[in-house]
Parts: sequence; C-alpha cells; structure tokens
Amino acid sequence: MEQFQDLTQQSEFKQAQKLRNVRYDVRGPIAEEAARLEHAGHRITKLNIGNMAPFGFEAPDSILVDMIKNLPTAQGYSDSQGIYSARTAVAQYYQSRGMRDAEVEDVILGNGVSELITMVLQAMLNPGDEVLIPAPDYPLWTGVTTLAGGRAVHYICDENNRWWPDPEEIESKVTPATKALVLINPNNPTGAVYPREILEAMVDICRRHNLILLADEIYEKITYDDAEAINACTVVRDTGDDVFTITFSGLSKTWRVAGFRSGWILISGPKYRAKNYLEGLTLMSNLRMCPNVPAQHAIQTALGGYQSIDEFIYPGGRLYEQRNAAYKLLSDIEGVKVEQMDGAMYLFPRLDPKIYPIDNDEAFVIELLRQQKILVSHGRAFNWINDQHFRLVTLPAVEELEEAVAGIADFLADYRDAFARA
Repeated sequence: MEQFQDLTQQSEFKQAQKLRNVRYDVRGPIAEEAARLEHAGHRITKLNIGNMAPFGFEAPDSILVDMIKNLPTAQGYSDSQGIYSARTAVAQYYQSRGMRDAEVEDVILGNGVSELITMVLQAMLNPGDEVLIPAPDYPLWTGVTTLAGGRAVHYICDENNRWWPDPEEIESKVTPATKALVLINPNNPTGAVYPREILEAMVDICRRHNLILLADEIYEKITYDDAEAINACTVVRDTGDDVFTITFSGLSKTWRVAGFRSGWILISGPKYRAKNYLEGLTLMSNLRMCPNVPAQHAIQTALGGYQSIDEFIYPGGRLYEQRNAAYKLLSDIEGVKVEQMDGAMYLFPRLDPKIYPIDNDEAFVIELLRQQKILVSHGRAFNWINDQHFRLVTLPAVEELEEAVAGIADFLADYRDAFARA
C-alpha cells in the first residue's frame, strides 16, 4: 500500500514547453465538439477543411491505375529525396513553366506540403530567427515556425484591397533577425491571387534584405475567371535570379488526393549561397527515411497529360459554380461582407461588428455548430487580428451550400435580434 501511495505522488508527464505557444485551431476544440455531436447521432455539414474526397471530388483514374500497377515495386524505401522518375517529372513541370534550369537534384518529395514545411523550417531556423508570414495564414506556417524556435511575424493582407499584402507594410516589419518571407499564393484562407507587381515587390524585399523566399503554391492550378497564379520562382528568374527560393506544391488539391500525402519542393535561385543550409535540409530528408513510396508513383502521371482540374474551374464546373453560389448567398446576408475568391476553395467573410458584436470568434463558431450543425473555422484560427471573420469551404454541391448558408443566415438573424433586444 505504501509503495502504491508513493507512485501516485510522482509528478505527471507533461508536454514539452516548446509546444506552449504552438496552435493549430483548424483541428482544435471546434472539431472536437463536432466529433462529439456526431457520436451523439447528429449529421454535421463540414465546411471547415479543404478535404475534397467527401464531397465527390475523386482522383483521376489514371493516377489510381498507376499507383496500383506500381504497388509490387513500392514496398521498400526509396531514395530519401524521392524516386527519380517522380522528381524528374516535377523538374520538367517547372521547366515547362519557364524554369529551364530546374534539375532533378533541385527537387525533394515529401509526405504532403505539411511535412516539407516542417523540414524546411527545422533546417533553417535558430532560436529567435523571424519569419514573415501573412495574416490571415495557413496556420501550419506559424505553428512550425514557433516549434522550430523561430518567431512568426505577421504581415497584414488588406481586405479592402482584394486581400493583397502591402509591400510597404511587409518591409516595415523586416528586422536584422528576419530570415525568410512566406508567400501563400493562391491564398488560404482568403482565396486571393496576387498580381505580378505584388510578387515583384515581395521578391525585391527578399533581394534587398537577403531573405529566403518560401512560396506556398499548393493551389496554383485552382484559379477562376482571369486570375493567373504566377510561380514566384519565375518572377525571381525574370528579375535577376538572385533570391534563394523554395517553392512548395503537390497533388493534394489539384489532383484530389489529399490522403496520398504527395508533395514536393523546388529549390531555385543562388543555390551556391545556401550550400550549408541544403546540407541541413538533406539531413532532415534522411532522418524521415523517405516519402510514401506508392504515392510518389502518382506524380509523373499527374503532371503529364490531361489536367482534369480544368473541368471544375471553368464556367459550368463544380468549383466555379459553387464558388459563385456561396459568394452570392453570403453577400445577401445583412451585415456580412465577403470578397470573392480568385483562387483556391475558400471564402473569408467578415461580420459587421455593429450588427454582430462578437468578442470570441471560437465561441461564436461553436454555438453555430451546436445550433445549426454547421462546422466552419473561426478567423483567429488563421492568425487573423480580430474576431469578425470565419472561413467557409465551398466544396459541397450548390444545393448543400444553399442549405448550409441558409442555416448560417438563420443563426445570424437570431444573433442579430438578440443583440438588438439587449
């Protein structure tokens, strides 16, 4: 008995202190509450995650066939940077987009862009190093920067100017500790697509302040109307080729295989200035052994031949029509302002604080979930600066979006009336 009592008095096991300031609220308490409601028998309309498969966006058959055919030879480890044929396909893809010097050695494959972000930042950052990251952002960038011992410094994207960043505001936040500049284009969560002049200005900031450019372009092929996603590495090439650049992309969105975890980076610019860093990145690649080998066999097939995403993003296509429907439905709600997306699959509406005085957007979204069984993400989950926004995914069919936004409108009407009576 005495021995048992001694054991109960031992200290508890706690998480590492380095996780104290790391957040990833997109899959945090709100998602946990949704899971609880589902277990209780409720049907949840999930407009919080850009997971295309549950909404009927299936992978092209050619990708699945190639993976199946290669399974017998995909049972062992591959080269730590990825199989040669897949890396060749990635290099040739960027060659076709103007990066004629792209080589196989410049490509590293990963288990999705998420793993590659982690590898790149872990190899790059010393304690106290700063990384310029957009706000709102894809929150993994902020989380991994913090986990790697760095400091995320957020530059503000301007909602009143199509959610584009202001180069002057970005430059005002550069300090001697700044190591890199993150560019997310097309942007998650705003759907903004940046014009060439914005990209040139951001490249110029990197050039003058000796920063590494980190270009997250996972949605590069999902654009609408006249919007064009320009690869940042081509802007670097056209303006002097003197900014060390790492470009991130993969199969998850364009080819509808998020669960395959198949991504890549392209390294470009003055690589001779980054020899020591690249040795560290190679070490990080070696430590994880190799990427998922079966999924690597999908890359060559995906990047060559017919690009099936086109049938979704042009007028009449599902992504195009759902985007337009969601934008109109949200815009018709009193006190809701929303900028139409030019790319990706997200809208980031603003609630007028005079009509909806929200002081905790996470609590607001949880209450929406409980009352309407509709799951969205709150704006602060994307490191935004106030509680007036939420992100809505436009992946459901138009009829489902109509039902979901009607539920949001009803919830907001009750919220508005309750405030008016107070």
